[in-house]
Amino acid sequence: MQKNKQYYNIREVSKILNLKEHVIRHWDSFDPKTNKLRIEGLSIRTKGGTRYFNQSHIKKLSNIKNILFEEGKHNYSLDLVNKIISSKKLEKQINNEITNNSNQREIVFAGNSQKLIKIINKLKNLI
Repeated sequence: MQKNKQYYNIREVSKILNLKEHVIRHWDSFDPKTNKLRIEGLSIRTKGGTRYFNQSHIKKLSNIKNILFEEGKHNYSLDLVNKIISSKKLEKQINNEITNNSNQREIVFAGNSQKLIKIINKLKNLI
């Protein structure tokens, strides 16, 4: 397996992350109830349906694996993973906006961001 490849197939990603292929397929499939992808942006698919993964996809899969299999516990809720991933994006956006805004807006926004960070930490502790 080449280390500087741009795209990897599911078998290679399975070996890299030490996950079974069917688990990756499940995370990257459509939910029959909602007809939406379970988690957006996990792979690139060809017209024939073959999945290919780049470094950012592998990093995202690794983060999901760490959240779901944290400390030997198995947390089976992909909804929680989606919430945590989106809350981390929100936290980054908040931190970027705090540094970019003027001093007055920073003070008001910082109070709100602290509340959001506390909520995010509480969600993390629920897992």
